[in-house]
Amino acid sequence: MIRVLVAEDHTIVREGIKQLIGLAKDLLVVGEASNGEQLLETLRHVACEVVLLDISMPGVNGLEAIARIRALNNPPAILVLSMHDEAQMAARALKVGAAGYATKDSDPALLLTAIRKVAAGGRYIDPDLADRMVFEVGLTDTRPLHSLLSEREFSVFERLAQGANVNDIAQQLALSSKTISTHKARLMQKLNITSLAELVKYAMEHKLL
Repeated sequence: MIRVLVAEDHTIVREGIKQLIGLAKDLLVVGEASNGEQLLETLRHVACEVVLLDISMPGVNGLEAIARIRALNNPPAILVLSMHDEAQMAARALKVGAAGYATKDSDPALLLTAIRKVAAGGRYIDPDLADRMVFEVGLTDTRPLHSLLSEREFSVFERLAQGANVNDIAQQLALSSKTISTHKARLMQKLNITSLAELVKYAMEHKLL
């Protein structure tokens, strides 16, 4: 039996995923979380083979959560389930330790296959993304500007796009407001934007919200 922990902040989506997994005789949902902090806390006392992770949860975001899960003793495999169908986002997740990447519009049967594959120690990439990753990720001139952001800058970018202010982000990331302001200035420069309105627009245009 493959034990799965579902981390997804949207209740309707989370319940749908649990119902889908419940249809498979070899899969069992043993826990759930609606944010990154809850996920990390749950993993302290719930054993599982696979974490199905939404990469855009509030609090500790998906990329940070992946790194922290991978740092655990005997960590579970991480399968990212995301609304982002960008090759660059998939590459980021795999780089920090995810075993697989599927999008939320994936065929349900493929999602179950992906869970089984990463549980067995394999890797899984959404078929539509796999081809694009081959051609896009290594080509500088086709990469989006946000691919230039560091992991910390991208984390700040996500929170700003979601409406958090500098002080909120500083508290969430346990950093000073001055440090967050520096990250904000750098990421806005890299994205060629000058206002939060432009930042939100950029996030929406690139399906990062």
